[in-house]
Amino acid sequence: MIPLVPDSVLLIDDEPDVLAAHQQTLQLAGLKVFAFDSAEAGLAAFSDRFDGIIVCDLRMPGMDGLELFRRVRAIDPEVPVILVSGHADITTAVNAVRQGAYDFLSKPFLPEQLVLTAQRALERRALTLEVRHLRDCVPDAIEGGPLYGMSSAITALRRTIAQVAEIDVDVLIEGETGTGKSLVAAMLHAQSNRSRRQMVTIDCGAIPDALLDEELFGVAQGAYPAAFKARIGRLELAHKSTLFLDAIDAAPMKVQHKLHRALEVREVTPLGANQSRPFDARIVAASSTQLSERVQEGSFFPTLLFRLNSLTLKIPPLRQRREDIPLLYGLFQDQAAKRYGRKSPALSPDVYRYLHSHDWPGNVRELQNFAEQNVLGLWDGKRATSRAELPLTTHNLKARVAEFEKAFIEQTLQESGGDIQTAIAALGLPRKTFYDKVKRLSIALSDFRVR
Repeated sequence: MIPLVPDSVLLIDDEPDVLAAHQQTLQLAGLKVFAFDSAEAGLAAFSDRFDGIIVCDLRMPGMDGLELFRRVRAIDPEVPVILVSGHADITTAVNAVRQGAYDFLSKPFLPEQLVLTAQRALERRALTLEVRHLRDCVPDAIEGGPLYGMSSAITALRRTIAQVAEIDVDVLIEGETGTGKSLVAAMLHAQSNRSRRQMVTIDCGAIPDALLDEELFGVAQGAYPAAFKARIGRLELAHKSTLFLDAIDAAPMKVQHKLHRALEVREVTPLGANQSRPFDARIVAASSTQLSERVQEGSFFPTLLFRLNSLTLKIPPLRQRREDIPLLYGLFQDQAAKRYGRKSPALSPDVYRYLHSHDWPGNVRELQNFAEQNVLGLWDGKRATSRAELPLTTHNLKARVAEFEKAFIEQTLQESGGDIQTAIAALGLPRKTFYDKVKRLSIALSDFRVR
């Protein structure tokens, strides 16, 4: 799961009235704003531990926004920086975006544009921080980086990602909600030859249909009465990088048709423009539904599917890789404990049963929520009172899970007087799974039989 989206914005503008107006706009949207009237002051407040984004005016006395962007990137190259530019500075802002800035806003712009751009940047920041955090937290025994797990399905998926990441081919990712499609897209980009530039993302399901066309293809100046300035679309912004089309199945048919044409010729024509412009972007699209079924229903453009699925990666739902659930839960629990400054609790028998009996329709995202609820003491499930929580003495996550399973099975066998059928029923495990665990954990069943 992507963690709670950060809400901090470092806002910099040398004009007091503009600074106050933008600060109020962002605060009314529920964001935490740290306002500064100079790039020097803003940079002094920035550190590599800052978990938010930066919104900075491009032209200021002393250090300008471009120099601030360069210095910030030297400290944390992944922090999203949004530059605010006047008409004369659009070229500079576009070049900054090509160098890695998240986006730019051209004056004048509506307050809603500032909020929407900031929220998207914060969502990107959340993904970046999560990937970074997972790399730090995943035990050495678990291979494959942030897409962790030891099941054959996840192991094969990690192997495929590593094999195809450097192949400059478009990729379609299919998987249920919460399985980690955004994470797979980030891994494909990070391991590709385009990773020097920031991946560009657009959530097709979160943008109104009327605006999705503009977001993808851009707008020419004067395209309609309110189009005072030209705006570059995401396809063009992703030049020499990766464009992640999240929830592509939510795009309207009109946009699908236009997107297919753009991908076919690798050229984009902004709304209201007379000439097309070439772009070189790798396309990674994600869908929570089977696009082939959507084609049969008539709600997805068939030739767009053929264009996108040069390579299709399918992410298995959590219920199809149950052997990963204890491992993932332990990792998420430790992450949540660290995030909230809490002690990581021992796994209780009731939690163990829930982990193995629940179907997890929300997949990995739901599992992480469950782990966080337990760390915060918010889970409303039935708590065990007859059995003490079993201590875990090792810090290795795989060993911790094995230690708990062995102790819990042995305790159940002890309470059942060594009766195998009673123990299997109490554990809620299939018979074969029970004996597989007994063998793997070196449990001597004869030690528990009543003599």
